[in-house]
Amino acid sequence: MGPRPQLSLKGRALRLLSGREHSRSELERKLAAHEEEPGQLRRVLDELQAKGFIDHARVAESLIHRRAGKLGAARIRQELQAKGLDAELVTQTVASLRATEVQRAREVWRRKFDAPPADAAERGKQARFLAARGFDGEVILRVLSGMDQRN
Repeated sequence: MGPRPQLSLKGRALRLLSGREHSRSELERKLAAHEEEPGQLRRVLDELQAKGFIDHARVAESLIHRRAGKLGAARIRQELQAKGLDAELVTQTVASLRATEVQRAREVWRRKFDAPPADAAERGKQARFLAARGFDGEVILRVLSGMDQRN
């Protein structure tokens, strides 16, 4: 068995897209080193985007599906922005998470801790844990105080 033939730039892009949704800027970052002539990568990505292989709404949806059960809206906003998505799409996507923010924070908290904080030190530890996952102060307060159990 000889060495595998080199993949074309388009082949590399399609291989990445077959694993998960990627934004255009992610693909540019990952494939720039494989560009053989100036403009080649842009042309390949234009073609893939025109054919629907690159779809930023699907990228956002995929990230929400994978990460919303573990992270708060602030952290998800950072991840969406890091993917180079349009600011309006990021805003809409994050806004859709707000309705379930307390419920998701409570689930994240339950998976990590089995009891409410016994003292101020434990409360601080639990609050920092939730903050590190992107939940804001109001949400953390609601989860740790046990208020509004309906959410």
